[in-house]
Order: sequence, then C-alpha cells, then structure tokens
Amino acid sequence: EYLETVPLGHDVTGRPFRLPIQRVIRPDQDYRGFAGQIASGAVWPGDRVVALPSGRTSRVKSITTFDGDLARAVAPMSIALTLEDELDISRGEMLAAAHQPPVVATTFSAALVWMNAQPLDAGKTYLLKHTSQTVKARITAIKHRVNMQTLDGEPAATLELNSIGVVNVETTRPLFLDPYVANRLTGSFILID
Repeated sequence: EYLETVPLGHDVTGRPFRLPIQRVIRPDQDYRGFAGQIASGAVWPGDRVVALPSGRTSRVKSITTFDGDLARAVAPMSIALTLEDELDISRGEMLAAAHQPPVVATTFSAALVWMNAQPLDAGKTYLLKHTSQTVKARITAIKHRVNMQTLDGEPAATLELNSIGVVNVETTRPLFLDPYVANRLTGSFILID
C-alpha cells in the first residue's frame, strides 16, 4: 500500500528525498559512500538523485547501513548511498530527489526568532548552521519586526531578545532550502554569534 499511495522518492508525509552529507566514506578505491541522516523522503536503488550544489545527477547504486544493504530507506534513517557515477560530493552538500530538488540560494528571506541578549547587528557576520553545514552569513535587511500584541509587522532597525522578525539573509556558500512549511529540517537554520 505504501508504494501505491506515495509518489516515488517521497515519504508518507509527501516530502521529497533529502540527504545532507555528513561524511564521505572511502575505505578503498572500490567504495565511495555518501553518509548522513535522511532529512525527508525515501530512496530506493535506481532512484535518480541530484548532487547539490554541482547539479550533477546520478542513480543510487546501493543503500548501506551498519547492518547491511537495504532495498529502501526512509527518513530519519542514517545511511550511506553509493552512486552509479563518480561524483565529487563533500560534507555539507546534499543529495536530493532529481525530479524535485530544493532551492539552491545564497540570499533568501526568513522569519527569525532572536534569542541573544545582544541585539541583532544587521551587517555583522554570523555563523549559520543549516543541516550538516556551517557557513558565514549576514543579515542584509530587517524587513519588519512582529508586534507581539497585534501580530502586525512594524519597522525595526534591530531585533532584541525574544523578538520575532522577517529578515533578508546572505550566505557565503549556497544553502539547499525548502520552505519551512514543507520541510522543517531543510527549511530552518540557527544563527550563531
């Protein structure tokens, strides 16, 4: 029933396959596994995947776990994938469903809850942790702060402790993003001061 009701490459929630790469396993010249925890979706041998940010595609050759090879893997399993083609992929990159990849971007808007006693300093360089990668980032603009009494947006030059606002973010390397409402794991990040 699972295979009949869920589109190929999706999990029971309907989210497409996403595997942030945590480690590349290369014990010898015959094996190159791309390991991580599946953020969403499902994967089968033979599925077409895209490596991000390169955009190169391949097919899944095998799915391996500590207990052996699998015929299928779903979120949130930790796995290693081997591919039919030799692709250059490293930690912090992502394998995703080729037919429904995430957005690849260095600039984007986001709702942000500010949880630091020091106010947000627009223009300051912060670290941004997203899935399995950490990149340098800065807030290029504060679009508005949310008034907690009315929930309306209001102009703001900064965000103080426990403020919520909508900001524009710029990163030094591409991130592989889904809208938060579609995928909580690939649609969220943490800013680190």
